[in-house]
Amino acid sequence: MKLKGYLLGILSSVSYGLIPIFILPLKQAHFSMDITLFYRFLFSALMIGGYLLYSKESFRINKKEALILAVLGVCYALSSEFLFIGYDFLTPGIASTVLFIYPVIVALIMFFLYKEKLTKLSVGSLLLAFAGVIVLCLKGKGLEINFAGLGIVMLSSLFYALYMVIVNKSNLKVSGFKLSFYSMLFTSAFFMIKASVGGQSFAIPSVSVFSSFVVFAFLTTVISSLSLVYAIKYIGSTPTAILGALEPVVAVMVSVLLFHEKFTTNLLIGIVLILLGVILNVMADTSKSKRNQYKTLKNA
Repeated sequence: MKLKGYLLGILSSVSYGLIPIFILPLKQAHFSMDITLFYRFLFSALMIGGYLLYSKESFRINKKEALILAVLGVCYALSSEFLFIGYDFLTPGIASTVLFIYPVIVALIMFFLYKEKLTKLSVGSLLLAFAGVIVLCLKGKGLEINFAGLGIVMLSSLFYALYMVIVNKSNLKVSGFKLSFYSMLFTSAFFMIKASVGGQSFAIPSVSVFSSFVVFAFLTTVISSLSLVYAIKYIGSTPTAILGALEPVVAVMVSVLLFHEKFTTNLLIGIVLILLGVILNVMADTSKSKRNQYKTLKNA
């Protein structure tokens, strides 16, 4: 079971890291990102909904759950929106790596909003991740930073972190599949409204584009989400989070091999620093959880 969990964790990270393969050609063809993201999340919701029907799980949610799931959908939508805008300012490899600092942002949100203590490991992880982001955004002789690209992708990371915090703190009594289904459904609704307001056409121009949307949704969203749920079930959240470090590595490999992004020294150093920062953050979170469990048992 543990081996299966590790393989599923790797599959989840690899599938999510494949996003540039689908997004970049569409951006280069000047195809609407709103329509692309609408269909990506709609098809993802339909596939996960199909699984819920197959497993005979109820779709019923109450008003409070609907509100929280709608907020989660908006957070996920804004994270996707800012990431793909960020591709216009930063290379896909760099953008995907900067996005990956979301666990560190989660730690900061928990510190400022929920007064959770930052351990020495947590502070070390913040410094490493920050240093990695700076190195990634250095250009030329190391004197110029692309602040626009950095800010936009950091917003993407922030909204993904908010998604994680809301899931953690809202005490939703729904399964991972139902949560994924409604999150994707509300995310697709966000892009449908945005595209409608912009007067964009929802017509899919060809069978090949339709196929691309289905494969895009299945590989980067459905496979990633379901693999993540089962990986956490088999090996726990900490090893799964550490395996998530493969996401930006895969995105960088795709960008270098398929889209001829230059694999610079800055890119290598930045990735290593951010990955170390995130792994340290996960370790800090794990040790804090163990201490809390020990205190609970001691006081029982």
